[in-house]
Amino acid sequence: MLFKHFERRYPYFLPITPLVEECLLVPFYVGGKAVGTIWAITHSDRRKFDAEDERVMGTLGQFASLAYQTVASIEDLKSQVAAREKAEAALRELANGLEAKIRRLVDANIIGICVWNLEGEIIDANEAFLHMVEYSREDLLSGRVRWRDLTPAEWRDRDERAVAELKATGTAQPFQKEYFRKEGSRVPVLLGAAMFEGSGNEGVAFVLDLSEQKRAEEALQKAQAELAHVARVTTMGELTASIAHEINQPLAAVVTNANASLRWLGGDLPDLTEAREAIRRIVRDGNRAGEIIGRIRALAKKAPPKKDWLDLDETIGEVIAMARSEVQRNRVLLQTDLANDLPLILGDKIQLQQVILNLLMNAIEAMSGMGEDQRELWVSSKKVTEIHGEPKEERYQDKALAEPEWSHVLIIVRDSGPGLDPQRLNRLFDAFYTTKHQGLGMGLAISRSIIEAHGGRLWAKANAPRGAVFQFTLPIRDETIR
Repeated sequence: MLFKHFERRYPYFLPITPLVEECLLVPFYVGGKAVGTIWAITHSDRRKFDAEDERVMGTLGQFASLAYQTVASIEDLKSQVAAREKAEAALRELANGLEAKIRRLVDANIIGICVWNLEGEIIDANEAFLHMVEYSREDLLSGRVRWRDLTPAEWRDRDERAVAELKATGTAQPFQKEYFRKEGSRVPVLLGAAMFEGSGNEGVAFVLDLSEQKRAEEALQKAQAELAHVARVTTMGELTASIAHEINQPLAAVVTNANASLRWLGGDLPDLTEAREAIRRIVRDGNRAGEIIGRIRALAKKAPPKKDWLDLDETIGEVIAMARSEVQRNRVLLQTDLANDLPLILGDKIQLQQVILNLLMNAIEAMSGMGEDQRELWVSSKKVTEIHGEPKEERYQDKALAEPEWSHVLIIVRDSGPGLDPQRLNRLFDAFYTTKHQGLGMGLAISRSIIEAHGGRLWAKANAPRGAVFQFTLPIRDETIR
């Protein structure tokens, strides 16, 4: 841009002599935006700006643009460098603090910590881990402590799954396994691991010794078994009259048939056919008495849990047979609706019979105050599916539809007694809570623990129009025999 009489635009040029004749103004740009100008001024009318001056000024404008852009870039770079240095300092401070905290955690030996690689080596470990597996620091430094060698054969598949999880996600969720100690015994542990960021081969594991927990669990299981045994023996005591009646029936039949046999054999012409038939009845009734005694002994004895494949309907039938005299003595009308197509269930027969017997006895006792024509007891079994935690029986009207995927067996014991207090319904399964005058308050608590140990649920609700309903489910496992 060429200006004449420049002093008219900028009066502060007026005092200057000689006067300004022309001003050639060239802007310069950064990123397409004008950021400044270069002025050239003539003070003599004998010198006018020409094309060469314009070219020189244009070149100076380009140089100024580059210079200005360089200065701006340097300032921006300085800002970036300063920000980066500040971030690095903060990161170093954080890393130093984090490293100090991790080192305090490692040295505190609250939990076992080891650094490992995927080849099976343990590169470093704290004293808590070494104490857990009973190796020394010298053993570790010599390379004799390897996590693959510490792992028993039956746990190696689980380790491989954890390694695959580590490679895929960088972490392995905590899981239980065992390690060999140096002298060959085993220690149960809970282990979680993570890969080091940026490393495809090394990581850290956090290992918790579960020995005390396992001992506590075993002690608890032993105590629960003792309580269950006490409850069974108590129930058997309540059934003494019924048991005596059940045994006396086949024994009386044995005596009767034995006397008949003596008569058939003692005549002038012994009737061997009749005597043989009477002896067969003796054998039958003797076996019947033996079966009753066997069931009683099984319930009364203290034995460790033993799971077998069970026919639940048969198991229920044996309990009903044992309690039949009690049912008759209390004038209870007992009805059954047992499915004939239940799969075999994997469970402890004695424990499940204890649950069923306890529910039957509770129902019989609950109805003792009712009129004789109002004492009704129903026992049923069926296959169900569980939806949102509640059992649901599938009903198919269209016969062409495939059978549903049953997931549980449901057992129901329903009575017509006085019913349940809604305010106390949630306390029924609490230990030592009882509504009986002479009850221990352990029957339902133990029953629930038994069912839950089998992977099922036990609960109660009111019956309509009166009475109570106790129900429990047992899972149909994938390996269940159908």
